[in-house]
Amino acid sequence: MKLKLNRSYTAAIPIVALVLIMTAITSCNSNENKKTVPTKKGVYEPKFRKDGNVWLVKKESGDTLLRLDAEYAKSAVDQNYGMMYRKSMDENMSMLFFRDRLERQSFWMQNTYVSLDIIYIDDELQVVSIQKNAEPLNTKSLPSTGPALYVLEVKGGLCDKIGFEKGDKIYFADI
Repeated sequence: MKLKLNRSYTAAIPIVALVLIMTAITSCNSNENKKTVPTKKGVYEPKFRKDGNVWLVKKESGDTLLRLDAEYAKSAVDQNYGMMYRKSMDENMSMLFFRDRLERQSFWMQNTYVSLDIIYIDDELQVVSIQKNAEPLNTKSLPSTGPALYVLEVKGGLCDKIGFEKGDKIYFADI
């Protein structure tokens, strides 16, 4: 038995197929666009994600100066973006970078809108050096003065405010 279709239905089949294909492509692309990237329409600002806690400790006394909420930057993507595109930062927030090797590190402030103290830390969790009050949006290299395995970013001026300095230590723990 042969099915006979009306001419208008026969002509509509390729159009319906094309619409279905375009809808599938659009829905796939819309899922890709859900990644958190800057857009022209809106202002992009990543939300803080608490992964753990960081304690800032005086070396001589062992006294804890401050406990901070920490977002960890372990993946290459997280390390590349860091604090970029964030318009504000609470004083109790920090970002802890886990670097691959103990070596001199260097950060910059490209696309970073808040001033930061950048704390370089060695493999024994001791502060190697601090770049204080790093200027927002500046692309100048801000290197460590010695080998570091971790880098902690805190709100600019915090280290001076609490007396945290080279030689002091940090401790961290996942939540």
